[in-house]
Amino acid sequence: MRVVMALSGGMDSTALLLRMLARGGSVTCISYNYGQRHIVELERAQKNIEYLASNGYSVDHIVVDLSSAMSSFASTLTDFSTKVPEGHYEEEQMKQTVVPNRNAIFTSILYGHALSISTIKNCDVSLTLGVHSGDHTIYPDCRPEFYDQLMQALDTGNWGSERISINLPYIDSDKEGILRDALESCDMLGLDFDIVFANTNTSYNPDSEGRSSGKSGSDVERILAFHAIGRVDPVEYVDNWTTVLERALRIERDYEAIQ
Repeated sequence: MRVVMALSGGMDSTALLLRMLARGGSVTCISYNYGQRHIVELERAQKNIEYLASNGYSVDHIVVDLSSAMSSFASTLTDFSTKVPEGHYEEEQMKQTVVPNRNAIFTSILYGHALSISTIKNCDVSLTLGVHSGDHTIYPDCRPEFYDQLMQALDTGNWGSERISINLPYIDSDKEGILRDALESCDMLGLDFDIVFANTNTSYNPDSEGRSSGKSGSDVERILAFHAIGRVDPVEYVDNWTTVLERALRIERDYEAIQ
C-alpha cells in the first residue's frame, strides 16, 4: 500500500503515521512550514522520522515551505502580534486559531504528490489524513463534507484520479481514541510510546524552549486525552504534570457547567 500523508509533528498525525506503518504501508510524509508560531512541531516530526529509522522503519519525509504564501493569513497561529487564546477547545474564541483555507491548500499539495507517485510507480495511492471529530466544531475544514467536496473537485480536475483514494481513519474518533490506536500501533511495531509522543508538539503557544504551555485549547484537549488513557503525557510542559492536569480538569468542569 502506498500512502501519502500530512505529518504536522502533532499528536494526531504522528499516531496516524504509526497506524500506517503498523499496517505495512509504504509512507511518504509531507510537513508544512506555513509561518506558524509553533514551528517546533517540524523539529519534533524530524526527530520521530529519525527514531523510526533507528528502529528499521524508513519513511520518506518532505518539508514544504509555504511561509511566504501563508504567514500573512489572518490567524493567531501566524500573527505573532496576537495572543493565542486559552481555555476549552470548543469555546468560541478558539476560532482565532483557524488558518483560512489551510487544509484545502495542504490537501491539494498532497493530492498532487499522490498523483505523481501513482504515475511514476504505476500504482494506487491512499491520501491519508488525521482529522478527527474533535476538530469539527472549530475547524470547518476538518469536517467529512469538506473532504467529500474537495476530493470531488480534485478528482474532476486531474487525469489519473481513479487511482487516488482518501483515507480518514480518525474522522469519527477523538483524541482518546487516537492515543489508544497509537498504543496498539507502538506494540505492533515494537516502539516506545513515550519516546514517540515526547517527540510531538500540540501546543499552539510553546515557550522559547519548545515547552508546551498547557493552557491553549489544543493543550487542554491533549492533556485530558492522556489522562483518559491513564498515562502521563511525556511531552515537556512549562509546569509539572500535576499542575497542568489539574488546570485542564478545572477548565473542562467549568466549560461543562455553562453548557
